[in-house]
Amino acid sequence: MIRLPALILGLLLALSVQAAEVSVVPGPGALANAIAGANPGDVLVLAPGDFPGAVMIDKPLTLAGSTASVIDAQGGGTVVTIAAPDVTVRGLTVTGSGMDGQSLDAGIKILKGADRAVVEDNRVIGNLHGIDIHGGRDARVAGNTIEGTQNPKMNDRGNGIYVWNSPGAVVEGNSVRWGRDGIFANASRDNVFRNNTFRDLRFAVHYMYTNNSEVVGNVSIGNHLGFAIMFSDRVVVEDNLSLGDRSNGVMLNYANSGDVSGNLVRGGPAKCLFIYNAHKNLIFDNRFEGCEIGIHFTAGSERNVLTGNAFLGNREQVKYVGTKHVEWSFEGRGNYWSDHVSYDLNGDGIADGVFRPNDLMDHILWSQPAARLLTGSPAVQLIRWSQSSFPAMLPGGVTDSHPLMQPLTISVPDAAAEAEAAVAGRWEKGTTDDFDLDDLASH
Repeated sequence: MIRLPALILGLLLALSVQAAEVSVVPGPGALANAIAGANPGDVLVLAPGDFPGAVMIDKPLTLAGSTASVIDAQGGGTVVTIAAPDVTVRGLTVTGSGMDGQSLDAGIKILKGADRAVVEDNRVIGNLHGIDIHGGRDARVAGNTIEGTQNPKMNDRGNGIYVWNSPGAVVEGNSVRWGRDGIFANASRDNVFRNNTFRDLRFAVHYMYTNNSEVVGNVSIGNHLGFAIMFSDRVVVEDNLSLGDRSNGVMLNYANSGDVSGNLVRGGPAKCLFIYNAHKNLIFDNRFEGCEIGIHFTAGSERNVLTGNAFLGNREQVKYVGTKHVEWSFEGRGNYWSDHVSYDLNGDGIADGVFRPNDLMDHILWSQPAARLLTGSPAVQLIRWSQSSFPAMLPGGVTDSHPLMQPLTISVPDAAAEAEAAVAGRWEKGTTDDFDLDDLASH
Protein backbone atom coordinates (compact mmCIF):
# COMPACT_ATOMS: atom_id res chain seq x y z
CA MET A 1 0.00 0.00 0.00
CA ILE A 2 2.94 2.32 0.65
CA ARG A 3 4.11 1.88 -2.95
CA LEU A 4 0.69 2.68 -4.54
CA PRO A 5 0.96 6.52 -4.44
CA ALA A 6 4.45 6.32 -5.90
CA LEU A 7 3.17 4.07 -8.69
CA ILE A 8 0.35 6.50 -9.52
CA LEU A 9 2.80 9.44 -9.51
CA GLY A 10 5.10 7.52 -11.83
CA LEU A 11 2.28 6.85 -14.27
CA LEU A 12 1.29 10.52 -14.28
CA LEU A 13 4.89 11.56 -14.91
CA ALA A 14 5.14 9.06 -17.75
CA LEU A 15 2.02 10.49 -19.36
CA SER A 16 3.33 14.04 -19.07
CA VAL A 17 6.64 13.01 -20.66
CA GLN A 18 4.83 11.35 -23.56
CA ALA A 19 2.52 14.33 -24.21
CA ALA A 20 3.53 16.23 -27.32
CA GLU A 21 2.44 18.99 -29.67
CA VAL A 22 1.45 17.49 -33.01
CA SER A 23 0.77 19.45 -36.20
CA VAL A 24 -2.19 18.24 -38.25
CA VAL A 25 -2.52 19.21 -41.90
CA PRO A 26 -5.94 19.49 -43.57
CA GLY A 27 -7.53 16.70 -45.51
CA PRO A 28 -10.24 14.02 -45.38
CA GLY A 29 -9.76 11.81 -42.34
CA ALA A 30 -6.66 13.69 -41.20
CA LEU A 31 -8.07 14.83 -37.87
CA ALA A 32 -9.71 11.50 -37.02
CA ASN A 33 -6.42 9.72 -37.73
CA ALA A 34 -4.48 12.21 -35.61
CA ILE A 35 -6.85 11.67 -32.69
CA ALA A 36 -6.57 7.89 -33.02
CA GLY A 37 -2.79 8.06 -32.99
CA ALA A 38 -2.42 10.64 -30.23
CA ASN A 39 -1.33 9.98 -26.68
CA PRO A 40 -3.34 11.31 -23.72
CA GLY A 41 -2.36 14.90 -23.06
CA ASP A 42 -1.20 15.65 -26.60
CA VAL A 43 -1.93 19.01 -28.20
CA LEU A 44 -3.11 18.67 -31.79
CA VAL A 45 -2.49 21.94 -33.64
CA LEU A 46 -4.68 22.19 -36.73
CA ALA A 47 -3.17 24.04 -39.68
CA PRO A 48 -5.42 26.44 -41.63
CA GLY A 49 -7.72 24.63 -44.02
CA ASP A 50 -10.69 22.25 -44.12
CA PHE A 51 -11.01 19.10 -42.03
CA PRO A 52 -14.09 17.35 -43.43
CA GLY A 53 -16.02 14.80 -41.40
CA ALA A 54 -17.35 14.49 -37.85
CA VAL A 55 -14.85 13.47 -35.16
CA MET A 56 -14.97 11.99 -31.63
CA ILE A 57 -12.38 12.79 -28.99
CA ASP A 58 -12.13 9.72 -26.73
CA LYS A 59 -9.00 10.58 -24.74
CA PRO A 60 -7.71 13.67 -22.91
CA LEU A 61 -6.46 15.94 -25.71
CA THR A 62 -6.29 19.56 -26.77
CA LEU A 63 -7.45 20.62 -30.24
CA ALA A 64 -6.17 24.09 -31.11
CA GLY A 65 -5.63 26.26 -34.12
CA SER A 66 -7.03 29.38 -35.74
CA THR A 67 -10.49 30.19 -37.01
CA ALA A 68 -9.10 29.40 -40.46
CA SER A 69 -8.90 25.78 -39.27
CA VAL A 70 -12.39 24.49 -40.14
CA ILE A 71 -13.90 21.23 -38.90
CA ASP A 72 -16.92 20.56 -41.11
CA ALA A 73 -19.21 17.57 -40.60
CA GLN A 74 -20.93 18.33 -43.93
CA GLY A 75 -24.35 17.50 -42.50
CA GLY A 76 -23.30 14.25 -40.81
CA GLY A 77 -24.45 14.43 -37.18
CA THR A 78 -22.52 16.24 -34.46
CA VAL A 79 -19.28 17.84 -35.65
CA VAL A 80 -17.07 17.35 -32.56
CA THR A 81 -18.11 14.89 -29.82
CA ILE A 82 -16.15 15.03 -26.57
CA ALA A 83 -16.33 11.62 -24.88
CA ALA A 84 -13.37 11.77 -22.47
CA PRO A 85 -12.51 13.98 -19.49
CA ASP A 86 -10.04 16.88 -19.60
CA VAL A 87 -10.49 17.76 -23.28
CA THR A 88 -9.93 21.26 -24.65
CA VAL A 89 -11.18 22.61 -27.99
CA ARG A 90 -9.82 26.09 -28.61
CA GLY A 91 -9.70 28.67 -31.38
CA LEU A 92 -11.28 26.66 -34.24
CA THR A 93 -14.23 27.01 -36.62
CA VAL A 94 -16.80 24.26 -36.19
CA THR A 95 -19.62 23.97 -38.72
CA GLY A 96 -21.87 21.70 -40.76
CA SER A 97 -23.73 19.61 -38.20
CA GLY A 98 -26.75 17.54 -39.14
CA MET A 99 -30.25 18.89 -38.52
CA ASP A 100 -31.79 15.97 -36.61
CA GLY A 101 -33.59 17.40 -33.59
CA GLN A 102 -34.12 14.01 -31.95
CA SER A 103 -30.40 13.26 -32.07
CA LEU A 104 -29.55 16.76 -30.83
CA ASP A 105 -27.03 17.31 -33.60
CA ALA A 106 -24.60 20.01 -32.53
CA GLY A 107 -21.38 21.76 -33.38
CA ILE A 108 -19.71 20.51 -30.17
CA LYS A 109 -21.24 17.97 -27.76
CA ILE A 110 -19.88 17.18 -24.29
CA LEU A 111 -21.09 13.75 -23.16
CA LYS A 112 -21.68 12.38 -19.67
CA GLY A 113 -18.35 11.44 -18.16
CA ALA A 114 -16.48 13.99 -20.26
CA ASP A 115 -15.81 16.12 -17.20
CA ARG A 116 -13.83 19.37 -17.06
CA ALA A 117 -14.13 20.03 -20.80
CA VAL A 118 -12.96 23.45 -21.99
CA VAL A 119 -14.48 24.93 -25.14
CA GLU A 120 -13.25 28.44 -25.74
CA ASP A 121 -12.61 31.08 -28.41
CA ASN A 122 -14.18 29.04 -31.23
CA ARG A 123 -16.48 30.07 -34.08
CA VAL A 124 -19.42 27.65 -33.99
CA ILE A 125 -21.40 28.53 -37.10
CA GLY A 126 -24.44 27.10 -38.90
CA ASN A 127 -25.13 24.07 -36.73
CA LEU A 128 -28.47 22.88 -35.34
CA HIS A 129 -27.36 23.30 -31.69
CA GLY A 130 -24.18 25.23 -31.14
CA ILE A 131 -22.61 23.67 -28.02
CA ASP A 132 -24.44 20.88 -26.17
CA ILE A 133 -23.19 20.25 -22.63
CA HIS A 134 -24.94 16.92 -22.22
CA GLY A 135 -24.02 15.42 -18.88
CA GLY A 136 -20.36 16.40 -18.53
CA ARG A 137 -19.56 17.99 -15.17
CA ASP A 138 -17.62 21.22 -14.56
CA ALA A 139 -17.49 22.25 -18.21
CA ARG A 140 -16.21 25.67 -19.20
CA VAL A 141 -17.62 27.28 -22.36
CA ALA A 142 -16.14 30.73 -22.84
CA GLY A 143 -15.46 33.37 -25.48
CA ASN A 144 -17.12 31.53 -28.35
CA THR A 145 -19.00 33.11 -31.24
CA ILE A 146 -22.09 31.02 -31.90
CA GLU A 147 -24.42 31.65 -34.84
CA GLY A 148 -27.32 29.25 -35.37
CA THR A 149 -29.69 28.62 -38.21
CA GLN A 150 -32.39 31.05 -39.39
CA ASN A 151 -35.16 28.59 -40.20
CA PRO A 152 -38.39 30.64 -40.59
CA LYS A 153 -39.98 28.45 -37.88
CA MET A 154 -38.08 29.43 -34.76
CA ASN A 155 -39.13 26.35 -32.81
CA ASP A 156 -37.43 24.15 -35.44
CA ARG A 157 -34.07 25.77 -34.79
CA GLY A 158 -31.59 24.59 -32.17
CA ASN A 159 -30.20 26.35 -29.11
CA GLY A 160 -26.96 28.26 -29.04
CA ILE A 161 -25.86 26.51 -25.85
CA TYR A 162 -27.83 23.59 -24.43
CA VAL A 163 -27.06 22.56 -20.84
CA TRP A 164 -28.60 19.27 -19.66
CA ASN A 165 -27.82 17.67 -16.30
CA SER A 166 -24.35 19.18 -16.22
CA PRO A 167 -23.54 20.41 -12.70
CA GLY A 168 -20.83 23.00 -12.37
CA ALA A 169 -20.98 24.28 -15.95
CA VAL A 170 -19.65 27.83 -16.44
CA VAL A 171 -20.78 29.60 -19.61
CA GLU A 172 -19.31 33.07 -19.95
CA GLY A 173 -18.29 35.70 -22.45
CA ASN A 174 -19.99 34.06 -25.43
CA SER A 175 -21.82 35.83 -28.25
CA VAL A 176 -24.92 33.95 -29.42
CA ARG A 177 -27.08 34.96 -32.38
CA TRP A 178 -29.95 33.32 -34.27
CA GLY A 179 -31.21 29.85 -33.52
CA ARG A 180 -33.91 29.24 -30.90
CA ASP A 181 -32.72 30.01 -27.33
CA GLY A 182 -29.37 31.50 -26.43
CA ILE A 183 -28.90 29.22 -23.43
CA PHE A 184 -31.41 26.49 -22.64
CA ALA A 185 -30.71 24.89 -19.26
CA ASN A 186 -32.74 21.84 -18.27
CA ALA A 187 -32.52 19.55 -15.23
CA SER A 188 -29.17 20.92 -14.10
CA ARG A 189 -27.75 22.71 -11.06
CA ASP A 190 -24.86 24.79 -9.79
CA ASN A 191 -24.37 26.54 -13.13
CA VAL A 192 -23.01 30.02 -13.85
CA PHE A 193 -24.09 31.91 -16.98
CA ARG A 194 -22.14 35.14 -17.00
CA ASN A 195 -21.38 38.08 -19.33
CA ASN A 196 -22.85 36.57 -22.49
CA THR A 197 -24.55 38.54 -25.30
CA PHE A 198 -27.71 37.25 -27.00
CA ARG A 199 -29.37 38.62 -30.15
CA ASP A 200 -32.18 37.64 -32.54
CA LEU A 201 -33.42 34.65 -30.54
CA ARG A 202 -36.58 33.34 -28.93
CA PHE A 203 -35.29 33.46 -25.30
CA ALA A 204 -31.90 34.82 -24.31
CA VAL A 205 -31.75 32.50 -21.28
CA HIS A 206 -34.35 29.77 -20.73
CA TYR A 207 -34.20 27.97 -17.38
CA MET A 208 -36.12 24.76 -16.61
CA TYR A 209 -35.55 22.75 -13.43
CA THR A 210 -32.11 24.29 -12.90
CA ASN A 211 -31.42 25.13 -9.26
CA ASN A 212 -28.73 26.91 -7.25
CA SER A 213 -27.42 28.80 -10.25
CA GLU A 214 -26.46 32.29 -11.45
CA VAL A 215 -27.48 34.41 -14.44
CA VAL A 216 -25.24 37.45 -14.11
CA GLY A 217 -24.13 40.32 -16.35
CA ASN A 218 -25.72 39.07 -19.57
CA VAL A 219 -27.11 41.26 -22.37
CA SER A 220 -30.28 40.41 -24.31
CA ILE A 221 -31.00 42.57 -27.37
CA GLY A 222 -33.97 42.26 -29.71
CA ASN A 223 -35.08 38.82 -28.57
CA HIS A 224 -38.65 37.67 -28.09
CA LEU A 225 -38.02 37.19 -24.37
CA GLY A 226 -35.04 38.06 -22.23
CA PHE A 227 -34.54 35.93 -19.12
CA ALA A 228 -37.06 33.18 -18.34
CA ILE A 229 -36.54 31.44 -14.99
CA MET A 230 -39.02 28.57 -14.86
CA PHE A 231 -39.53 25.74 -12.35
CA SER A 232 -36.19 26.61 -10.75
CA ASP A 233 -35.24 27.51 -7.18
CA ARG A 234 -32.50 29.64 -5.65
CA VAL A 235 -31.43 31.35 -8.87
CA VAL A 236 -29.52 34.64 -8.78
CA VAL A 237 -30.54 36.94 -11.66
CA GLU A 238 -28.26 39.94 -11.35
CA ASP A 239 -26.99 42.87 -13.44
CA ASN A 240 -28.49 41.71 -16.73
CA LEU A 241 -29.74 43.99 -19.53
CA SER A 242 -32.90 43.37 -21.55
CA LEU A 243 -32.94 45.92 -24.38
CA GLY A 244 -35.64 46.00 -27.03
CA ASP A 245 -36.96 42.53 -26.26
CA ARG A 246 -40.51 41.76 -27.32
CA SER A 247 -42.59 39.99 -24.69
CA ASN A 248 -40.95 39.93 -21.25
CA GLY A 249 -37.67 41.27 -19.97
CA VAL A 250 -37.57 38.95 -16.94
CA MET A 251 -40.01 36.11 -16.22
CA LEU A 252 -40.33 34.20 -12.96
CA ASN A 253 -42.61 31.20 -13.47
CA TYR A 254 -42.75 28.71 -10.60
CA ALA A 255 -39.39 30.17 -9.52
CA ASN A 256 -38.82 30.37 -5.78
CA SER A 257 -36.31 31.76 -3.29
CA GLY A 258 -34.32 33.67 -5.89
CA ASP A 259 -32.56 37.04 -5.92
CA VAL A 260 -33.40 39.41 -8.80
CA SER A 261 -31.33 42.58 -8.60
CA GLY A 262 -29.52 45.22 -10.64
CA ASN A 263 -31.29 44.34 -13.89
CA LEU A 264 -32.39 46.87 -16.51
CA VAL A 265 -35.36 46.22 -18.79
CA ARG A 266 -36.27 48.87 -21.31
CA GLY A 267 -37.35 49.41 -24.86
CA GLY A 268 -40.94 48.33 -25.06
CA PRO A 269 -41.53 44.72 -23.97
CA ALA A 270 -45.13 43.84 -23.25
CA LYS A 271 -44.05 43.18 -19.64
CA CYS A 272 -40.83 44.32 -18.02
CA LEU A 273 -41.23 41.74 -15.24
CA PHE A 274 -43.73 38.86 -15.22
CA ILE A 275 -44.22 36.98 -11.93
CA TYR A 276 -46.39 33.86 -12.19
CA ASN A 277 -46.83 31.55 -9.21
CA ALA A 278 -43.40 32.47 -7.88
CA HIS A 279 -42.74 32.73 -4.14
CA LYS A 280 -40.21 34.03 -1.61
CA ASN A 281 -38.13 35.98 -4.12
CA LEU A 282 -36.13 39.10 -3.25
CA ILE A 283 -36.56 41.61 -6.10
CA PHE A 284 -34.55 44.78 -5.51
CA ASP A 285 -32.68 47.63 -7.21
CA ASN A 286 -33.92 46.88 -10.73
CA ARG A 287 -34.99 49.46 -13.34
CA PHE A 288 -38.09 48.75 -15.45
CA GLU A 289 -38.64 51.34 -18.13
CA GLY A 290 -40.89 51.96 -21.12
CA CYS A 291 -42.90 48.72 -21.12
CA GLU A 292 -46.59 48.17 -21.74
CA ILE A 293 -46.77 46.78 -18.19
CA GLY A 294 -44.03 47.43 -15.66
CA ILE A 295 -44.79 44.33 -13.58
CA HIS A 296 -47.49 41.71 -14.08
CA PHE A 297 -48.03 39.89 -10.80
CA THR A 298 -50.42 36.95 -10.79
CA ALA A 299 -51.31 33.31 -9.96
CA GLY A 300 -51.09 33.57 -6.20
CA SER A 301 -47.45 34.62 -5.95
CA GLU A 302 -46.71 35.20 -2.26
CA ARG A 303 -44.00 36.28 0.20
CA ASN A 304 -42.00 38.18 -2.39
CA VAL A 305 -40.09 41.31 -1.33
CA LEU A 306 -39.90 44.27 -3.73
CA THR A 307 -37.77 47.23 -2.72
CA GLY A 308 -35.55 49.83 -4.36
CA ASN A 309 -36.87 49.18 -7.87
CA ALA A 310 -37.63 51.97 -10.33
CA PHE A 311 -40.75 51.90 -12.53
CA LEU A 312 -40.46 54.59 -15.19
CA GLY A 313 -42.81 55.50 -18.01
CA ASN A 314 -44.55 52.16 -18.26
CA ARG A 315 -47.99 52.38 -19.81
CA GLU A 316 -49.36 50.48 -16.81
CA GLN A 317 -46.97 50.39 -13.91
CA VAL A 318 -48.53 47.37 -12.21
CA LYS A 319 -51.00 44.71 -13.22
CA TYR A 320 -51.83 42.87 -10.03
CA VAL A 321 -54.33 40.05 -10.46
CA GLY A 322 -55.58 39.16 -7.00
CA THR A 323 -57.73 40.30 -4.10
CA LYS A 324 -55.16 40.37 -1.29
CA HIS A 325 -53.47 43.51 -0.02
CA VAL A 326 -49.74 43.35 -0.85
CA GLU A 327 -47.08 45.65 0.58
CA TRP A 328 -44.17 46.50 -1.74
CA SER A 329 -41.67 48.08 0.60
CA PHE A 330 -39.18 46.61 3.03
CA GLU A 331 -37.81 48.08 6.22
CA GLY A 332 -39.02 51.55 5.31
CA ARG A 333 -37.72 51.52 1.72
CA GLY A 334 -40.13 51.24 -1.17
CA ASN A 335 -39.80 51.75 -4.92
CA TYR A 336 -39.72 54.69 -7.30
CA TRP A 337 -42.84 55.35 -9.42
CA SER A 338 -42.59 57.90 -12.20
CA ASP A 339 -46.35 58.59 -12.05
CA HIS A 340 -46.42 59.24 -8.31
CA VAL A 341 -46.84 62.96 -7.60
CA SER A 342 -45.43 63.35 -4.12
CA TYR A 343 -43.56 65.50 -1.62
CA ASP A 344 -40.65 64.89 0.72
CA LEU A 345 -40.87 67.58 3.36
CA ASN A 346 -38.22 66.11 5.67
CA GLY A 347 -35.75 65.40 2.83
CA ASP A 348 -35.12 61.75 3.68
CA GLY A 349 -35.62 60.53 0.10
CA ILE A 350 -38.92 58.84 0.99
CA ALA A 351 -42.19 60.30 -0.31
CA ASP A 352 -44.56 61.53 2.37
CA GLY A 353 -47.61 59.83 0.87
CA VAL A 354 -48.48 56.17 0.38
CA PHE A 355 -48.77 55.10 -3.27
CA ARG A 356 -51.20 52.60 -4.76
CA PRO A 357 -50.18 51.78 -8.34
CA ASN A 358 -53.47 50.01 -9.06
CA ASP A 359 -57.07 50.49 -7.96
CA LEU A 360 -60.63 49.43 -8.73
CA MET A 361 -60.66 51.24 -12.08
CA ASP A 362 -57.50 49.40 -13.12
CA HIS A 363 -59.27 46.09 -12.50
CA ILE A 364 -62.16 47.26 -14.66
CA LEU A 365 -59.81 48.36 -17.44
CA TRP A 366 -57.97 45.01 -17.42
CA SER A 367 -61.21 43.03 -17.75
CA GLN A 368 -62.98 45.49 -20.08
CA PRO A 369 -60.38 47.16 -22.34
CA ALA A 370 -63.08 49.18 -24.15
CA ALA A 371 -63.56 51.13 -20.92
CA ARG A 372 -60.30 52.96 -21.63
CA LEU A 373 -62.38 55.41 -23.65
CA LEU A 374 -63.83 56.64 -20.34
CA THR A 375 -60.52 57.05 -18.50
CA GLY A 376 -60.66 60.83 -18.49
CA SER A 377 -64.36 61.12 -17.74
CA PRO A 378 -65.68 62.82 -14.56
CA ALA A 379 -67.27 59.53 -13.43
CA VAL A 380 -63.92 57.68 -13.45
CA GLN A 381 -62.18 60.54 -11.68
CA LEU A 382 -64.92 60.55 -9.03
CA ILE A 383 -64.41 56.81 -8.40
CA ARG A 384 -60.67 57.28 -8.01
CA TRP A 385 -61.12 60.25 -5.68
CA SER A 386 -63.56 58.25 -3.59
CA GLN A 387 -61.10 55.37 -3.25
CA SER A 388 -58.32 57.68 -2.13
CA SER A 389 -60.62 59.33 0.40
CA PHE A 390 -62.30 56.16 1.66
CA PRO A 391 -59.74 53.29 1.63
CA ALA A 392 -62.42 50.79 2.69
CA MET A 393 -63.64 50.89 -0.93
CA LEU A 394 -60.34 49.52 -2.21
CA PRO A 395 -60.55 45.95 -3.58
CA GLY A 396 -57.11 44.76 -2.52
CA GLY A 397 -53.94 45.22 -4.45
CA VAL A 398 -50.45 46.71 -4.22
CA THR A 399 -49.47 49.37 -1.70
CA ASP A 400 -46.07 51.05 -1.46
CA SER A 401 -46.00 52.75 1.93
CA HIS A 402 -42.51 54.23 1.49
CA PRO A 403 -42.13 55.21 -2.18
CA LEU A 404 -38.77 56.62 -3.24
CA MET A 405 -38.27 60.13 -4.57
CA GLN A 406 -35.43 59.31 -6.99
CA PRO A 407 -34.87 56.33 -9.32
CA LEU A 408 -31.66 54.37 -9.49
CA THR A 409 -29.70 54.48 -12.74
CA ILE A 410 -28.13 51.52 -14.55
CA SER A 411 -25.60 52.26 -17.28
CA VAL A 412 -25.57 50.60 -20.70
CA PRO A 413 -22.29 50.07 -22.59
CA ASP A 414 -22.02 51.98 -25.87
CA ALA A 415 -21.93 48.84 -28.01
CA ALA A 416 -25.11 47.49 -26.40
CA ALA A 417 -26.85 50.86 -26.82
CA GLU A 418 -25.98 50.89 -30.53
CA ALA A 419 -27.35 47.38 -31.00
CA GLU A 420 -30.47 48.40 -29.08
CA ALA A 421 -31.00 51.37 -31.40
CA ALA A 422 -30.65 49.08 -34.42
CA VAL A 423 -33.63 46.93 -33.33
CA ALA A 424 -35.88 49.82 -32.30
CA GLY A 425 -39.38 49.39 -33.76
CA ARG A 426 -38.73 45.77 -34.79
CA TRP A 427 -41.83 44.36 -33.12
CA GLU A 428 -44.18 46.92 -34.65
CA LYS A 429 -43.74 45.08 -37.96
CA GLY A 430 -45.20 41.85 -36.62
CA THR A 431 -43.73 38.36 -36.71
CA THR A 432 -44.21 35.04 -38.50
CA ASP A 433 -42.88 32.91 -35.64
CA ASP A 434 -44.91 29.84 -34.77
CA PHE A 435 -45.29 30.08 -30.99
CA ASP A 436 -47.15 32.06 -28.36
CA LEU A 437 -44.94 33.35 -25.55
CA ASP A 438 -47.97 33.85 -23.30
CA ASP A 439 -48.78 30.13 -23.52
CA LEU A 440 -46.59 29.04 -20.61
CA ALA A 441 -47.20 25.37 -21.34
CA SER A 442 -45.42 25.76 -24.70
CA HIS A 443 -42.10 26.57 -23.05
